[in-house]
Amino acid sequence: MTVIRRKDRDCWMVHIKYRHPDGTVAHIRRRSPVNTRRGAERYERDIRQALLDGSFGRKEETEVVPILTEFAEEFMTNYAEVHNKRSEILAKRSTLRNHLIPSFGNKRLDAIQARDIARYKMQKLKQGLSKKTVNNQLVILGRLLAIAIEWEIIEKAPKMNMLKVPKPDFDFLDFEEAERLIAATTDDWRPMILMALRTGMRLGELLAIRWEDIDLVTKRILVRRNAVYGAIGTPKSGKNREIPLCDSLLDELKNYRHLKGELVFSNARGKMWLAQDTYSPLHYTCRKAGLRKVGWHTLRHSFASHLVMLGAPIKAVQELLGHSTLEMTMRYAHLSPDAKRDAVQLLDKSAHSRITIGSPSGTGDFN
Repeated sequence: MTVIRRKDRDCWMVHIKYRHPDGTVAHIRRRSPVNTRRGAERYERDIRQALLDGSFGRKEETEVVPILTEFAEEFMTNYAEVHNKRSEILAKRSTLRNHLIPSFGNKRLDAIQARDIARYKMQKLKQGLSKKTVNNQLVILGRLLAIAIEWEIIEKAPKMNMLKVPKPDFDFLDFEEAERLIAATTDDWRPMILMALRTGMRLGELLAIRWEDIDLVTKRILVRRNAVYGAIGTPKSGKNREIPLCDSLLDELKNYRHLKGELVFSNARGKMWLAQDTYSPLHYTCRKAGLRKVGWHTLRHSFASHLVMLGAPIKAVQELLGHSTLEMTMRYAHLSPDAKRDAVQLLDKSAHSRITIGSPSGTGDFN
């Protein structure tokens, strides 16, 4: 066998026995630049071809740059699965399999040019993908090429010019709509819908919440888990957070306490709901309440919007939502009923202060 896995070095090796025209035998042992079986097999074919055409020994011919299909698996195994959360790993694999590999799979990494990326963007937009989705795909491609540079497989990569995307609008239920939704909810789903509206928790956080995370005495919830495709991980920000329980949610949870298992929200067998299991009940409740169809994230937006409209500080809203930066929370700032009015009033206060200080009869009069 000419392709061998060296477990002691954690690498794939190519061993070739070659007989020169003069009858002498050479043994060539090289480490594959792509650390997979397929990569090593391709490297072996390239070396054999170089031996046949007499180019073996030239650095530029023997240092083979892998095609994207070959490098993608090494990128996922040695980089993504080490550094990324499960949701990010699944997203990267899906994007590579369904979009990047079909478009760039047979290209060597150093052959991917800016023109290819421009063509890719146009192709995906014509297929109906949004600009944001295309940008997300380009981010993954850019990271893959950056890792190839870091691992000294290629020297440079084309610049990723992202498409200009307008700031997305977000939908939320007003106070009256939220109350209609709660009133229309069945007993089975009322606690989960109410918790979404009263805590702003993400769907994955709701699915992963356990009774041990809820303190009915001190009236608080500790958010420290998130579910993605049935697997438990940390919240999106990577940090735990506490959310106080309002009285209506506290009473609901006391009445809802069950013995199905440790999960607060689960199916009849006490097993975790998958995200897709929760969409139909929410949509049915919307129809029953006479509302447009909304998703679970709309309930999170509603929680934040209601707080801001009632005058809650943006910083407090950020901490309750678990946003990593204040900028993410500022999208709700325009909903504050007093924000613009208070800003304008500052001008009068400033003018009054200057007049008082400069007035002969004011506190600033030193005569």
